[in-house]
Amino acid sequence: MAGRLLEEDPELAYEHTMAASRRGGRVAVVREAVGIAAYHAGKYADSLRELRTHRRISGSDYNLPLIADSLRGLGRAEKAIELAHSDECANLESAVKVEMHIVAAGAYGDLGKLDLALAELESLEQLDFNRAYSFSPRLFTAYADLLAGAGRTEDSKRWFAQVSVAERALGIEEEADSFIMDLAPEMDEEDERPRARDLVDENVAVDSGDEAVVDAADSIESEVAVEDTAEADIDDADVETEEIGIDEEDGLVEVDSVEVETETDNVTETETDSQK
Repeated sequence: MAGRLLEEDPELAYEHTMAASRRGGRVAVVREAVGIAAYHAGKYADSLRELRTHRRISGSDYNLPLIADSLRGLGRAEKAIELAHSDECANLESAVKVEMHIVAAGAYGDLGKLDLALAELESLEQLDFNRAYSFSPRLFTAYADLLAGAGRTEDSKRWFAQVSVAERALGIEEEADSFIMDLAPEMDEEDERPRARDLVDENVAVDSGDEAVVDAADSIESEVAVEDTAEADIDDADVETEEIGIDEEDGLVEVDSVEVETETDNVTETETDSQK
C-alpha cells in the first residue's frame, strides 16, 4: 500500500509504513520503507534516522543518496556534500554514484555555488548528450535546471529536450497504470494442462498389468509432447535482427533498428507428422 500511495498521497503511505514498523521494526526492508516514505512526505529527520538504521541493519549503501538529500532537506547542505565526497561513496555502483553526484550538485546550488554545481555533474562520463542510461532522464533534468539557474538558457533548452529523447530510447512510459504487475497472467491456465501423471497412477497401472490404462497414459503424454514440440519450434524459428547494445551494469541502451521475421511452416509440418 505504501508503494501504491507513495506518489499520490505520501502522508498516507508514511502511515502505512509506520504500521508495518510497529509489527516488524527490526526488519531491514521495513525500516527502509519507513525512511523512503518519510523522505517523500518531507519528514527529513525521520527519513535520515530510518535510512541510517536500515544501513546499519543491512550493510547496504544503496540509499546513501537519499540520506544525503535528507541532510539537504534539513538545511545541512555542507554535510550532504561532505558525505557525497567521502570514502563511503567511493565504491558505489554507477547508478547510485550518479544519484549522489546529483544530490551534491543540488547542495552546491542551495549554497549559491552554481559553478561548482555544474562542475559536479560535468565530471561524470555518463553526462553524455548522445547516450541514454537508466538514470539519464534524471541526470539530464538536473543539469538542465542548473544551466537555467546559471543563465545559460539555450543550453538548458537543449538538455531539457534531450530528456524526452532519452525516455523514448529507454522505453520509459510517462505514466504507469499500476505499481503492481501480473508477471504470469496465464500461469493458472498452464497449471491446468493435462499430465499423464495427474490422470493415471503409474504404479497401479504397472502392478495391475492393465495395458489399456498404460496405453491411455502413453497417448496423453504423446499429445502433450506434440504441444511442447510446437512451442519449441516457434521459439527456434528464424529471427533476423540488428544488435541492440545494452550495458548491464549501467543500463546503457543504444537502439538502431529491429526487423523480425518468423517462419512457422515447420511448426505445421511437425504437428502433422506427429499426429500421423
